[in-house]
Amino acid sequence: MTMLKEQMNKTQTNHNATKRLLMVPLFIVFAFTMFPNKAHAQVIDTLEVNIPFQFHAGNARLPAGKYSIHVLDNSDLSFMEITSADGSISALFEVRETNLSSAPAKDELIFNKYGNRYFLAKVFDEGDPSGSEVVESTYEKKVSEATAEAQVHVATLHRQQQGKN
Repeated sequence: MTMLKEQMNKTQTNHNATKRLLMVPLFIVFAFTMFPNKAHAQVIDTLEVNIPFQFHAGNARLPAGKYSIHVLDNSDLSFMEITSADGSISALFEVRETNLSSAPAKDELIFNKYGNRYFLAKVFDEGDPSGSEVVESTYEKKVSEATAEAQVHVATLHRQQQGKN
């Protein structure tokens, strides 16, 4: 009788382990269907750019110059960092996924322009219509209400592309 109970316990343990093992792939599929935006492409490489005018990125005002832009580590693709080439200036700004109707021909930043003020609005990789849109700051909202909007596009380079030209 004891051997029968032991055999039944082993069978039950094996059955529970098999059920748990089958649940892992099911959980992964469930996670991707519940959170599909995490599986979409966004700008995740470091981009290099020379911005020829003073501009705002999130709540920060930055001078014209050379910058690098990348997704902040461990931010779940929701924050980016812009840093001056010499490392003396940096700012964080919140982003969300956005899409263009067609893929851009080159890496680029898109700025909203209100009068003489520029606000970083979108970041795109060459050939990918999926990119990052900067969440509008309170200051940009106030300026946009008072001024007509235009957009300015600035070409960028991936950091690893330097020296290829």
